[in-house]
Amino acid sequence: MSGTTVTVDKPDSFAFTEENLAAANKIIAKYPEGRQASAVLPLLHLAQRQNSGWLPQPVLDYIADFLDMAPIRVYEVATFYTMYNLKPVGRHHVQVCTNLSCWLRGSDEILSVCEKKLGVKLGETTEDGMFTLSEVECLCACVNAPIVQIGDDFYEDLDADTIDIVLDKLRAGGNPKPGSQIGRRSSEPITGLTTLTSVTASGSGGKTKTSGKSETKGET
Repeated sequence: MSGTTVTVDKPDSFAFTEENLAAANKIIAKYPEGRQASAVLPLLHLAQRQNSGWLPQPVLDYIADFLDMAPIRVYEVATFYTMYNLKPVGRHHVQVCTNLSCWLRGSDEILSVCEKKLGVKLGETTEDGMFTLSEVECLCACVNAPIVQIGDDFYEDLDADTIDIVLDKLRAGGNPKPGSQIGRRSSEPITGLTTLTSVTASGSGGKTKTSGKSETKGET
């Protein structure tokens, strides 16, 4: 994934921490007896988090042994899904959605700003190992396009200025506010709700919730 030289030690072996081992066993317990292989997706995710965001072969082999699976079955899963990283990634994995909705609303400009700001192209990692830039297909929040996922957070309703600010804050060690960057509430229209603007809650004691405010019927 990196077009630059990033020094990352590839582990000779891997094992879940005590905390993650407990989490893994809890995940496996959700599935019927003999079906522990069904837990391969969440366990790979858990292992990737523990191993600085990527899955070298010793980690894949550990998961295979942990779930009593043939290693090739785990390799097939890890190479199919793009959320699994088979090469080291930076501390901040910047994933720019370029699918239709985001493209129509300016993802090309977002991507251009990211490349210029970080000094890397798609699939590359900055020399300091802080950022990796990737392209993804549909982050499933199309109403709020264009969208960039960084780590576990979505940054929505972006433009050239706001993605620039987000990257600056991350480089400075800050925590930019995720979600809409224009103050949009959830996935409502930019202008606010136009339908279903009032809701009467059952058992609310005669109170009607209207446009986010609670009003009591009959009161003046």
